[in-house]
Amino acid sequence: MHRRTKIIATLGPASSTPALIKDLIQAGIDLFRINFSHARSDDYKIWVETIRHISKAIGKEVGILGDLQGPKIRIRSFQEGSIVLKEGDHFILDAELSEHAGTSKKVGLTYKTLPQEVGRGDSLLVSDGRIELLVQKVKGKQIICKVSMGGILASRQGIHKKGGGVHVAPLTAEDKRNIHLAAHLSFDYLALSFPRSAQDLIKARKIMTVAQCSSALIAKVERQEALNSLDELIEASDGVMVARGDLGVEIGDAELPAVQKRIIHRARHFDRTVIIATQMMESMIENTTPTRAEVFDVANAAAEGVDAVLLSAETAVGKHPVKVIEAVHRICLGAERERATQVSSHRLEKTFVRIDQTIAMAAMYAANHASIKAIVTFTESGATPLLMSRINSPVPIFGFTRDLATVRKMTLYRDVIPIHLDFTHYNAVQLGERAIHELVKRKVVQMGDWIILTRGDIVGIHGGTNRIKIVRVGDALGA
Repeated sequence: MHRRTKIIATLGPASSTPALIKDLIQAGIDLFRINFSHARSDDYKIWVETIRHISKAIGKEVGILGDLQGPKIRIRSFQEGSIVLKEGDHFILDAELSEHAGTSKKVGLTYKTLPQEVGRGDSLLVSDGRIELLVQKVKGKQIICKVSMGGILASRQGIHKKGGGVHVAPLTAEDKRNIHLAAHLSFDYLALSFPRSAQDLIKARKIMTVAQCSSALIAKVERQEALNSLDELIEASDGVMVARGDLGVEIGDAELPAVQKRIIHRARHFDRTVIIATQMMESMIENTTPTRAEVFDVANAAAEGVDAVLLSAETAVGKHPVKVIEAVHRICLGAERERATQVSSHRLEKTFVRIDQTIAMAAMYAANHASIKAIVTFTESGATPLLMSRINSPVPIFGFTRDLATVRKMTLYRDVIPIHLDFTHYNAVQLGERAIHELVKRKVVQMGDWIILTRGDIVGIHGGTNRIKIVRVGDALGA
């Protein structure tokens, strides 16, 4: 059975050997995530070359997503590595305190202007929200706090202002260097951390243009400010990632489920991809099976129509990276069997202004209302299969393209199976026959099955899809 929801695995010490990369691809991953926060540029180069080499050898292309670190606001280090804060304690965040000078009374800050952006009554959340500090007053470069929720506080933990409102720019000097590196290594996707608005994405694209970086740009939704202008943020991106760790800290756990649903709905409305990230299978860092709560989490994401689920520590440092992928694969398949995930009335009332969008929607309507076994779309940019994939359907979409970069982009699209084929060597009839042969070889269709074919009259035109055809396997194809 074809799995429609894609799986992204983060590379790390537990998964970056050639043998494990091969095992993960064969287990079913569709993209690798490379986190620019946790390795060196030499490692990235080796990882990308290894992925490309093994993908080619196996015959399955996978995408590569680079995750820019962004301006993480952190405390500095403690003399003893960590401290214990109790409810009611007084504690100081001191922007002038040096590294490794932290004590049980105060600690330094990496973000020097934080004292200017908070005031009495603000709540600061530290250590993924496990510790809460209530601001009593600001005195010069010191934020004087009272501990309202205590715990163990270790060095270099992140800080969030509850409800958002910190104005740090999302692109650091290190991020800009990594954009150039991503261009050099031909990353398929780049994820921008902590964007506040569409303007942050526009600035990132300008830097990417200068770097000649053709990666698609993913906006990580992890700030309250991003939710305040969500539609504009989504429209400025090529896709969004619901980064539930930092987002949950800023808005609160109780708000997160509804916000996740809203982001998924709006992303699909604007024809953008959507990824769900953070703690999908967290228990499998240590264990060989997931908890029931994790099973439901992954299944709900698949049922809601996300393009991909992203695994972080589970595959980067976990003990069982391949078992994690196998488990997610099974769970997604189970969720996708439900009829509610296979039908859609989406956009029946809409007037389309583009021909390729009209063709895509017509193909999906036909697929959902006739005995269609597969959809074949010949594409230059991947636009038509992306549009098709916004409509729920049990029918697999096969995106044939001559551009290897487009193949790798399509690895993120829900329901889409990308296939590399240089169709400049075929006329229209030969092209259809070649595609049908590929589907028969993959045992997707057999003699007598009906399939849908879409293509453009002119090869090489982006957005040029203007033909749709329903054919039966085994019948002669006309032009």
